[in-house]
Amino acid sequence: VGFNSVGVDTILVFENGISHIDIPCSGVKSLWTGTLFLLAATWIENRKLNWRWLKTAVLFFLLLFLSNLARVAILTTVGVVMGWSLLAEMLHIPLGVLGFIAACAAAVALLRKQQRSKEKTINSQQLTINNQPPPAPHCELPIANSQLAIHYSQFIILSLLITMALLYSPRPITGLTQSAPAWSFADELIVEPLPLKPDENEWLTHDGADAADRFRFEWRGVSGSMILINSRTWRAHHRPERCFEVYGLALDNSQTHLVNSAMPVRMVSLSDNSRQTAYTATYWFQSANRTTDDYGTRIWSDLSTERDRWILVSIIFDGTVDPNSADIADFYEMMHESVAIYLES
Repeated sequence: VGFNSVGVDTILVFENGISHIDIPCSGVKSLWTGTLFLLAATWIENRKLNWRWLKTAVLFFLLLFLSNLARVAILTTVGVVMGWSLLAEMLHIPLGVLGFIAACAAAVALLRKQQRSKEKTINSQQLTINNQPPPAPHCELPIANSQLAIHYSQFIILSLLITMALLYSPRPITGLTQSAPAWSFADELIVEPLPLKPDENEWLTHDGADAADRFRFEWRGVSGSMILINSRTWRAHHRPERCFEVYGLALDNSQTHLVNSAMPVRMVSLSDNSRQTAYTATYWFQSANRTTDDYGTRIWSDLSTERDRWILVSIIFDGTVDPNSADIADFYEMMHESVAIYLES
């Protein structure tokens, strides 16, 4: 209809001949959604959780993985090898939906096949009983095996619950109450503190932020604002695109930009509702030993037994900037070094 539409989950980024796959494109979401679908289908079809069901689940997850692998291979071939980036963007969502539907249809067929196999077994047993004399005592072995299978399935479910309980780490009780070290920036950067509003402060406190600082800045003739959120839990961090949209800005584009080999950042193109004024925003997540622009990677880092401290760096410029210019590259590297010093203090 004449308007660009780019989701905040930038999926497959082609840059410098390299295919960069974010967590949303890696199939993690399809596995979570597929698990919920399989459990719901199992309940609707009234199937028991036994070894046969476990085989169905393993095959279902394998189909989800293969469908996502085929999707990424097709997108990489079309977008990188053939150079048809627009066609790759058009095929991305349809391929994902079709692959997921096909895997779910196969799972339902396997669940229903279990019922048909069970009915054939019952009919065969009834026919055998009608044509043969009463079974000897040793013929009760199948019943014992059936009961043993039930005990095994209960043991598996109980083991899964215990494992999940052991892996669970309680949500840390933190907030903007502890004193954080002061920020130290390069002398060339002119900063002016912008205190958070009470509702913003409450929101970050509730989600577990240890500290949050907002500044107006000016760097070599370029100005803008930035917010730095310090936390040990991913809940205190967020996708900055959401905030931009809340403040009435339209999301035009979102892609990964490599400042250097160890510093990927997310470049976001924004505009107002009239699309007469354009802005450039940048953000990344940084810990003491890692930098990423992928929110999914930030979430997965919290699965470690010892959580690292991460800082969300979210920057919006007063206009558009060229990320490849020397001044902007120096600005990103200066901020990256300032965050590293802050994390060490």
